[in-house]
Amino acid sequence: MIEFDVQLTADQIPILMHDATLDRTTDGHGPVCAVTLGHLVQLDAGRWHSTVFEGVTVPTLADAARWMQARGVMANLEIKPAKGLEVATGTAAAALAAKLWQGQVPPLLSSFSIKALEAARAVAPELPRALLADVARWGELFSTDRPFEAIVQKALELSAVAIVIQHAGLDADRIARAHSAGLRVLTYTLNDAALAKALLAVGLDGVITDSVDSLGPPSEKSAK
Repeated sequence: MIEFDVQLTADQIPILMHDATLDRTTDGHGPVCAVTLGHLVQLDAGRWHSTVFEGVTVPTLADAARWMQARGVMANLEIKPAKGLEVATGTAAAALAAKLWQGQVPPLLSSFSIKALEAARAVAPELPRALLADVARWGELFSTDRPFEAIVQKALELSAVAIVIQHAGLDADRIARAHSAGLRVLTYTLNDAALAKALLAVGLDGVITDSVDSLGPPSEKSAK
């Protein structure tokens, strides 16, 4: 499964982009939400990584869906709205995802934004959703001394199927409590193979990682 972030262009097109601005990963500048798709596709989004990818452009959500479906790869779509565009991004991303993945294994829609998940549920209730959260930050934002319990409760209110928690906020007890509430538990962004193995051993359902080479399944060659 591939995890990726979706934002909106100025003309409301869902595209794949991690940062709120174009500066780090393209030769463009400024907020992603301030440019149209027509401008975006003229930018180089590969050169920052290596010369091998020079000339690669920013993919739309439709581009990504076609690529993954052709290869039998499932999707974890994080809705990552710009400030003030939570409802618009949740609505557009979910509506398009429902259309693109119709008849396919649906993507998991996740977000830190409660408003975006509410909007996604309203337009495409059939798509599974997950609430992204940092336990420590929830305690600060919502002034609660029981942040994990608050996250679980909010996920249930959103009719989510899972919570995705920063790995420092997870242990065996919390995983078990989420399971008892009927939720799957995933973690982000975990690049430590030993820690991943330990959390999986106590019931963790999935890991979001940048280190697929060390955390992923062994290749056929290495397995031999």
